[in-house]
Amino acid sequence: MSRPPGPGARAPLGGAAASLGRAAASLRGAAASLRGAGASPDGTATSLGGAGAPADDTRGILNFGAARFRYGRHACHPSLAPFVEHHWIVRWELAEPYEQRIVSHPSVNLVFHEDGSRVAGVITGDYLEVLTGTGIVVGTRFRPAGFRPFLGAPLSTITDLLTPASRILGPDADTVTPAVMAASSESDEEALRVLEGFLLARLPARDPVAERAADLVASVLADPAVVRVGDLAALHGLSVRHLQRLFSDYVGVSPKWVIRRYRIHEAAERAGPATDWSRLAADLGYSDQSHFTRDFTAVIGMPPTAYARRLAG
Repeated sequence: MSRPPGPGARAPLGGAAASLGRAAASLRGAAASLRGAGASPDGTATSLGGAGAPADDTRGILNFGAARFRYGRHACHPSLAPFVEHHWIVRWELAEPYEQRIVSHPSVNLVFHEDGSRVAGVITGDYLEVLTGTGIVVGTRFRPAGFRPFLGAPLSTITDLLTPASRILGPDADTVTPAVMAASSESDEEALRVLEGFLLARLPARDPVAERAADLVASVLADPAVVRVGDLAALHGLSVRHLQRLFSDYVGVSPKWVIRRYRIHEAAERAGPATDWSRLAADLGYSDQSHFTRDFTAVIGMPPTAYARRLAG
């Protein structure tokens, strides 16, 4: 296993990966259907939801509107749904290098690219993806805790790590990787058919504890009033200690990390020149703006006002 670059590090998308999208490793995140989607004339990203596609959500990809890649998400096979959030495909064709900052989700990603396949654990830092030339990356973003049954060990053991997929999913991962990439040159659907066949052949038994952990993470996303671990524990009738152990084992990061990450995703999504930061902080459940500003700066790398100015160009 190898560790991705630390906060603010740069790495080629094909050499690391994880969720582009609200998400992970030199990546932090992942991926709406590209059926019929294409780059706009200036090369900016487009993302069109096809039938059955998951709802478009680009939180975690900072300043997505200025992106220079095509990024699509696809719904998964029903048998994979207890484990997988969606599949994603990124395509780019660039005349010069392009840097994209990613802020990850609490999800593990399985990533296929021309150099091989990797499992990217939850990435706790921020990072820059550097896209050059022409390329394609195909990936699967698992639900929070959804990769735990595949790994058969605490997800904290792969947090901030990039692991060759063959070490976790078996040697066939090395065989299927070129097949996925070859299929991606034909169509998204063909690439995903090969990818899903690989995963379905390794489908583990459903784990009710993993699904419970996923529901707890989803409740953080749904309720902005949850800003402390104690809030989450009380809401679900759990002790803070139990919640911390559960998240370490099944999610790979602490509940505090998940809470802060989702709040900052939302803040970055709503940032703009006219943003009322005091009101936004209150909307996200912060008792004071200074606490919000500290969290935002720690995750994004700059204060919210500076980030808004950068968005404005």
